[in-house]
Amino acid sequence: KDWNKKDIDWNHLDGMLVSRHIFVTKTSVNGAKLGDLHLRNAYRINITRVNRAGIDLLPSRDLRLQIGDKLTIVGEQKAIDRVAEVLGNQEKELRNPNLLFIFIGLMLGLILGSLPISIPGMSVPIRLGIAGGPILIGILMGAFGPRIHLTTYTTHSANLMLRQFGLTIYLAGLGLSAGPDFLETVLRPEGLLWIVVSVLLAIVPVLIVGIVASKFFKTDYSENVGMLCASMANPIALNYALTTVDDDEPSVAYATVYPMEMFLRVISGQILMLL
Repeated sequence: KDWNKKDIDWNHLDGMLVSRHIFVTKTSVNGAKLGDLHLRNAYRINITRVNRAGIDLLPSRDLRLQIGDKLTIVGEQKAIDRVAEVLGNQEKELRNPNLLFIFIGLMLGLILGSLPISIPGMSVPIRLGIAGGPILIGILMGAFGPRIHLTTYTTHSANLMLRQFGLTIYLAGLGLSAGPDFLETVLRPEGLLWIVVSVLLAIVPVLIVGIVASKFFKTDYSENVGMLCASMANPIALNYALTTVDDDEPSVAYATVYPMEMFLRVISGQILMLL
């Protein structure tokens, strides 16, 4: 078309354009780079946003698509329909929880966590444990899974169920282990001192880091609470923080900081015990 003509009806052209949300459900597209699909040149459409797990991503050429991604596409209706066929857009397939790879990841993580790791200069090898192993495997599966066409998508409801179930088991385990000696410890003179010191250790570093992050690194409230919850490895505080904001920024910050924090905690704790 010659867009330099004077008699072009731009209002009519705007009326021909529509905006739709298209879901990636084809396994053949999982892990493919957006630029390699040549959707813009082949179908004359424009991808304005890619939403993954509630987070908007920049639709760059090097972005690798994953199962469950929601693309916002602007173009003519017929062109978008053809793009939908390429990407799949079968929302029913996204209703399956797809828990197989989660449990495979947990199994591999437990195996990795039980393997001894020898460090030069230390007489006893260290282990990642049941916390560090699954975290490391989860990071690797999330980073490299799409590259080998591994489907790591799971429904939001299944994700929440697993998180709440894990949190419940975690709290129940804490209660069972601390319950028998809790009152006896608290009623002792040194027990009250331990509680006061623990409260100070929990509050003072968090306040210092929060103030420094806000003043010098210009992070907002959502990022701060997610980062601080992760630094304490405290999913209970994260659940409360999510009720105080309208977005998922605390979860994003938590997921960014928590793996490294937990990994360092597992390793440093064993190293300190061996010194």
